[in-house]
Amino acid sequence: MGPVTTQVTGCGDDPQPRRGIPAWESNEHESAATLRCVSELAVIDDIDRTILDLLRENARRSLRDIAAVVGLTVAPVQRRIARLEKLGVIERYTVQVNHGRIATGIEAMTELTFADDLDLAQVLEFVAQIPEVAGVLTLAGDPDAMVRIRVEGVEDLRRVVGQLRAGAGVASTKTLVVLEEWTRN
Repeated sequence: MGPVTTQVTGCGDDPQPRRGIPAWESNEHESAATLRCVSELAVIDDIDRTILDLLRENARRSLRDIAAVVGLTVAPVQRRIARLEKLGVIERYTVQVNHGRIATGIEAMTELTFADDLDLAQVLEFVAQIPEVAGVLTLAGDPDAMVRIRVEGVEDLRRVVGQLRAGAGVASTKTLVVLEEWTRN
């Protein structure tokens, strides 16, 4: 192997250093038709962290409000947020739904234990077929995966758990009904 060289590849107006990495091994990726250059972990300062905390609390917070809290004017705050987006630190803006405030619906977590070793792609392919599945966590240890389910009622929950049990390689399931949720911002 030859010496490691550093070259700079441009991605918009934010060049990212790459150290002798062949193109097929680089971690550049395409997401939602936007090419992002992400060579290493982003370096952020305390102001960036405060901006992230404020946006995590309320993604609709105004630039003027953020600027007042961090002690900058609106323009630098806007540039910092754009930079964090470009670097992939901010991937998307989303809404947090309080499902407990909706008149109908049950949320449950189902533990899946597999008889055989299944890789992540097989697990995701299996559960993606079920529209009531809201998310999947693959785990180290027992169980192998945790599936978040949102359904209208008990009969729907029974049906979805039955579908999960019928999946190839599923040895056992355990379903827990969510009573309340707390999430750290």
